[in-house]
Amino acid sequence: MLRKKTNGVARRSQRTSLLAEVGRTSVDRRAFLRGSGLAIGGLAAIAATGGTVSRADAATAVASGAIETRKTVCTHCSVGCTVIAEVQGGVWVGQEPGWDSPFNLGAHCAKGASVREHAHGERRLKYPMKKVGGEWQRISWEQAINEVSDQLLSIRESSGPDSVYWLGSAKHSNEQAYLFRKFAAYWGTNNVDHQARICHSTTVAGVANTWGYGAMTNSYNDIHNSKAIFIIGGNPAEAHPVSLQHVLKAKEQNNAPLIVCDPRFTRTAAHADEFVRFRPGSDVALVWGLLWHIFENGWEDQEFIRTRVWGMDQIRTEVARWTPEEVERVTGVPGTQLERVARTLANNRPGTVIWCMGGTQHSNGNNNTRAYCILQLALGNMGVAGGGTNIFRGHDNVQGATDLGVLADTLPGYYGLTAGAWAHWARVWGEDLDYLKSRFVTMKGKDGKDKEMMGLTGIPVSRWIDGVLEAKDNLEQPDNTRAMVFWGHAPNSQTRLKEMKTAMEKLDLLVVVDPFPTVSAILHDRTDNTYLLPATTQFETRGSVTASNRSLQWRDQVVDPLFESLPDHVIMTKFARKFGFADQMLRNISMDSEDEPNIEDLTREFNRGMWTVGYTGQSPERLKKHMANQHTFDRTTLRANGGPCDGDFYGMPWPCWGTPEMNHPGSANLYDQSIPVAQGGLPFRARYGVEYNGDNLLAEGTYTVGSEIQDGYPEFTMQMLIDLGWDSDLTPYERGMIEWVSGYLEARPETETVVGEQSQTGPYPSEWVEKVGGVNWKTDLSGGIQRVAILHGCAPYGNAKARCVVWTFPDPIPVHREPLYTNRRDLVADYPTYEDKSFWRVPTLYASIQKNDFSRDYPIILTSGRLVEYEGGGDETRSNPWLAELQQNMFVEINPRDANNLGVRDGAQVWVEGPEGGKVKVMAQVTPRVGEGVAFMPFHFGGHFEGVDQRSKYPDGADPYVLGESTNTAQTYGYDSVTQMQETKATLCKIMPA
Repeated sequence: MLRKKTNGVARRSQRTSLLAEVGRTSVDRRAFLRGSGLAIGGLAAIAATGGTVSRADAATAVASGAIETRKTVCTHCSVGCTVIAEVQGGVWVGQEPGWDSPFNLGAHCAKGASVREHAHGERRLKYPMKKVGGEWQRISWEQAINEVSDQLLSIRESSGPDSVYWLGSAKHSNEQAYLFRKFAAYWGTNNVDHQARICHSTTVAGVANTWGYGAMTNSYNDIHNSKAIFIIGGNPAEAHPVSLQHVLKAKEQNNAPLIVCDPRFTRTAAHADEFVRFRPGSDVALVWGLLWHIFENGWEDQEFIRTRVWGMDQIRTEVARWTPEEVERVTGVPGTQLERVARTLANNRPGTVIWCMGGTQHSNGNNNTRAYCILQLALGNMGVAGGGTNIFRGHDNVQGATDLGVLADTLPGYYGLTAGAWAHWARVWGEDLDYLKSRFVTMKGKDGKDKEMMGLTGIPVSRWIDGVLEAKDNLEQPDNTRAMVFWGHAPNSQTRLKEMKTAMEKLDLLVVVDPFPTVSAILHDRTDNTYLLPATTQFETRGSVTASNRSLQWRDQVVDPLFESLPDHVIMTKFARKFGFADQMLRNISMDSEDEPNIEDLTREFNRGMWTVGYTGQSPERLKKHMANQHTFDRTTLRANGGPCDGDFYGMPWPCWGTPEMNHPGSANLYDQSIPVAQGGLPFRARYGVEYNGDNLLAEGTYTVGSEIQDGYPEFTMQMLIDLGWDSDLTPYERGMIEWVSGYLEARPETETVVGEQSQTGPYPSEWVEKVGGVNWKTDLSGGIQRVAILHGCAPYGNAKARCVVWTFPDPIPVHREPLYTNRRDLVADYPTYEDKSFWRVPTLYASIQKNDFSRDYPIILTSGRLVEYEGGGDETRSNPWLAELQQNMFVEINPRDANNLGVRDGAQVWVEGPEGGKVKVMAQVTPRVGEGVAFMPFHFGGHFEGVDQRSKYPDGADPYVLGESTNTAQTYGYDSVTQMQETKATLCKIMPA
């Protein structure tokens, strides 16, 4: 909030005073700078464009001992800022930003500057606890594991493995995320998910189905090359503060216009050359309005579209409907402004498009993300430096946890849940496929046919409460969800909190694994069968983490686990031992101690299996070498200029093809055909076949530099190598592995010297070709098919056109649909939502909600977003005294006209109520940042529920310093038609003086 902070401690109503427990003096501006390690220069030093820090005063308290520096990565947003931790006598005494890091360049935001407090934070869970008769009791780890495991096994026996929900985390390292998904597979369920479901699942679905991979195409650093920057539904100045230095560099050095489209005038919008305020939920209409002017004036890149894009003619037909008058009717944006923006984008190429959760969290979010992509395709801004879609991810490893498969619909590497995908991972794990199948159950579907749960998408985290509350007959699984394991997840980041409270209370068992108790500990009124298990922070372990730009970085361990906390992978192992599958799950992994799998071995195991996205070349050794030599990487291109990593892109952004021995440099800018594949170049992915309805889906006369196939081509298989005569380039070992994968050989080749009679160069027997020819670049465990394709200058995944029409989606062409809770009843008939349907195992409502007019009683559009001071559900950051001082009150932003009409004064307490009955009591901030008829609330708060302070329900000493209402208590039902993403950006509310 933009008001003067107090010079005293943050207020709270009971127990010890807030910050007096940290020091008996008040915490003012100077104390914040001293205690958090910030250099003299004040809060300006940690503004959006970066700052400096020096060793904290705590170091002076240590009498003697050398100070060691250890390199780690900030655990907040996805920029991937390097933190240099200073350790003395096993104590983390100070920190500096990584000056050599090409990502943060010596900068930190407020959260990054105070991460030391997260490791040493006194509000952490210190030992396992259980609730007995409504009171928290301390227990041992042995008791906790035994009691929780016994109950889980009992539920598994009586209701099946799908009645236990394993909710993972974007805070896990890549290795922990990988082990978590593997753990769920051995338990026998696909009811596993994490935060990506509710932040960027619509991005992954929309982007991957447009050109092949669902991730940021370029990088924060590549924005330096942009001639125009278009941000929609994103506020990086607060959500990803250090990223803004890269945006502002392009703005300054290139005179690049910055265009910000948002319903709210944000701190990012304050830097904009053009601010476009539009009605929440009308993104597709806005983008089609831009394209109307682009097509009308012939500003599109016609040659790029002809050679590399399929379906743009169908987009033209849809866009023709979106005249300036209709766009203004739907979005509220004048046609003259959109014409100016379109002209700016056309005249300043290449330009980049950036979006965040403002664009994704909608019931038609997949339409939004595809529309953004199509805008870039029309302008020819893909596959070029300074172009692309730069999608800013929210958590430090939400990209990695997604890539590693902590999802209800895929295995690691986006292999899906098909029989072939399970067979692939069984081979990687050295597991008998029939054993894995035996861990899952089969149920009778409504059609009377058997459904194997092993291949059926699980319930997404956005809908877990419906797995508990929905009638069993309405679920596509044998029984209701009876146990929830919240492993590094903040439930207050999800909508429908009133129903979540009911669902939590109905569970047989609730388990929270986290460094902090989270709102999971206090939202409900449970009295028993509730456990809190203290996990370490990521500073007390080691492993890799993937930044938003797809670069992997290695975190060194800063300090040993504090209190009685344990690393996540150790807790997983303890559970696996109790469940009886630890030996199978860890057969390829050495052990650092009885219950601690070796992290590097986990990296090497997923290296051996994740061929699809190219997580195969980033060995632990290469990752550590990059971290040790950050200074050798160019700050814009990310390519090392000499030194031990010469030629590599920093962090080997995936895809990093082949084995580590191939030394592929990684791919900094996806779909860039101007450099060879061996140096990081790529075409669009051939993921959807070679033709559709007679139309060619492969690229036409365009290809990567050095490609021996100078046209489009499909994905590579062994058959394709044979047809091209390139099979002779395979080594005997590679050929033997391909034969083993195909089932032609029974024994897996163990060394590169193994050569069988059937491993010679063709001609081959027809039965051999029939069996072996189908092995493709994704399932060849030797990497030989990838190596040979790249040897000849080709991309293993083929060379195709991006597609503007996704024929498998509910809306093949992105269309505008009104939000479920809309106050524009005049638009519902023209742009209705979907019909109700059942998918992801649960029934999902659309039209049955939208048919009701809630707008008379709930006239104000409610949206939510981030603050610079806090992150995610806020439990961690609101437990940090330095951050807690900066933002002590939950609030709602109200436009002055609305406030005056409601009789609400700035700073007054108000009720914000949603149409489903949830209400919150918060402070009013009267500001023109939001337009008339729109209200905004941040989503980082918890600990109050409908006006009642819940502090007394936390374990003693583990309550965050700052509590507040969660906006999601007032947020409503609404889910994306493809991914079940929650709709938090466009619902309705009413506001009343409290």
